[in-house]
Amino acid sequence: MAFSITHRNGAMQADPPIEAIEALLEELDGIDDEHPDVAISHDSGCTLSAFASGRLIYENVEDLDQLPRQILIDRRVARDLFRVLAEGDLNRLEGEAWQPYRPGVIGAR
Repeated sequence: MAFSITHRNGAMQADPPIEAIEALLEELDGIDDEHPDVAISHDSGCTLSAFASGRLIYENVEDLDQLPRQILIDRRVARDLFRVLAEGDLNRLEGEAWQPYRPGVIGAR
């Protein structure tokens, strides 16, 4: 697997064990307005950013023509989708009910 994670404090970790995803998402339990999210990035550039609110943003930081998308989900689903991205199953990610990303606006799932 070729992926990296970004902790809430901004520290990055390349190719962590898959089990690190659970602890990464648990970082969202505290209040930190300056660092609101954690993220996982695949070598393809596809990135998922999770927020304590349940917002999950999906974007490809290598393809700026592809606009970011979002969904509102619970922590269990976020964990599952982080694992899907870590495993590189981009087709499965594309199958989710993504909505256009609009800051401050989140639809329910």
